[in-house]
Amino acid sequence: MKVVYIHFHLKSGGVTTVLTQQVNAIRKDADVLVIAGTPPALPLPADTAVIDGIGYSNDPSDKHKSEMVAESVMAAIHRKWKDGCDLIHIHNATLAKNKNLLNILGVLQQRNFKLLIQIHDFAEDGRPSVYFQDEYPRDCHYGVINSRDYRVLLKSGLKKKGLHKLFNMIRPWESQPAGPATVGMVLYPVRALRRKNIGEAILLSLFFREKDLLAVTLPPNSAVDIQSYRGWKAYVRQENLRIRFDVGMDADFSELVNSARRMITTSVMEGFGFSFLEPWSAGKYLSGRKLPEICGDFEENGILLEHLYSRLNVPLEWIGKDNFIDRRLACIAANSDCFGYKIDPGQSFQAIQKSIVDGTVDFGILDERFQKIILRRIIRSAADKNRLIDLNPRLSEPDWVAENTGLIEHNRNAVSNTYNENIYRKTLLQIYHRVIHTPVKHRIDKGILLSQFFDPTSFSLLTWGDYVE
Repeated sequence: MKVVYIHFHLKSGGVTTVLTQQVNAIRKDADVLVIAGTPPALPLPADTAVIDGIGYSNDPSDKHKSEMVAESVMAAIHRKWKDGCDLIHIHNATLAKNKNLLNILGVLQQRNFKLLIQIHDFAEDGRPSVYFQDEYPRDCHYGVINSRDYRVLLKSGLKKKGLHKLFNMIRPWESQPAGPATVGMVLYPVRALRRKNIGEAILLSLFFREKDLLAVTLPPNSAVDIQSYRGWKAYVRQENLRIRFDVGMDADFSELVNSARRMITTSVMEGFGFSFLEPWSAGKYLSGRKLPEICGDFEENGILLEHLYSRLNVPLEWIGKDNFIDRRLACIAANSDCFGYKIDPGQSFQAIQKSIVDGTVDFGILDERFQKIILRRIIRSAADKNRLIDLNPRLSEPDWVAENTGLIEHNRNAVSNTYNENIYRKTLLQIYHRVIHTPVKHRIDKGILLSQFFDPTSFSLLTWGDYVE
């Protein structure tokens, strides 16, 4: 089997990690070529070709340029194999981080190359800046990384024989004894994007036992995320909170994990959800926020996550009901304009009312400005802090929960048995066999797809809204 992988770049990060795992999983069964817009940050166990026209680009769509780039892709393939490849596996092709990519894939289809498009992230999920107005490739195979996305694409017009679940794999953690620690470190192992909900991690830290501190590993890269991150760092300095940022910049990640007392996650948006699996693999207890639409797959495979919360209630009166409604109405209107999605104001108002439960809203749907208002209250008022515990009893969970070795061992075994390389390899090869041998005739209805994600009831201002101080 001859397999080509295509991605915008090979910088370190989530998709590159997955691509590398795929290469490693099948390299004994297939010959592989990786094509990207930039050279690999770390050596890959496969031949690579760098084609500039594949990388991130703000250039407008240009049919002539697209044809030239497609010719370069085909030339790279034929340099490696005279008779071409069996299939091309493309990552995140539905994100318009290169507006020529769909045209390039169209040319490859015209030349009878068989395509598998793996979707890690949807532009329709609050990312209008990378939304393609053009139709997505039709009559090719698609792969998704969770059951929610599988259901969404079936509703949007894809057929089961051309749509595949490809859950990611988790590498076993080589645990080593941790060195002596002067404090109990609670690790949030994340690049601190807005959607990682750093404000909520800070809120949780206010309920840690006295000597514990929160440690966040890495800063973000994008401009808007950096702006938010700097705001949080300034806020933490101003309030003199027990939080350390950027701990992964100058430290070995394995040592950080091994020395952590436990790990947390407060993210409001995930694709696959590594953060719900990797801590158990490392023998660490995980606390924080659960994303039911993502975690359903894990729980079906025996991973116990009922101790996580899916909503963190805060009194609406603390931020002002009118301010809350106005901000959310503006967010819904702005996104409906960006996506060209029609929604009447009455429907928007109804959706906002549904997000209010017994006079409370979920902290995770608020933006940084609202979150800081709430944090100030519980930092300065013991009564308000106790009220939050009354609304969210898990904030005062007894300390023994973090020492629940039975849960840790159960989940570590469940992760190891379900998300290992052997199962991943078999799944990947089965999907490739279907891509090669099963033609499909189907297309994604983009209107239906957008409607699956455009649910203002659950909009988080961190993902759908602009950053405000």
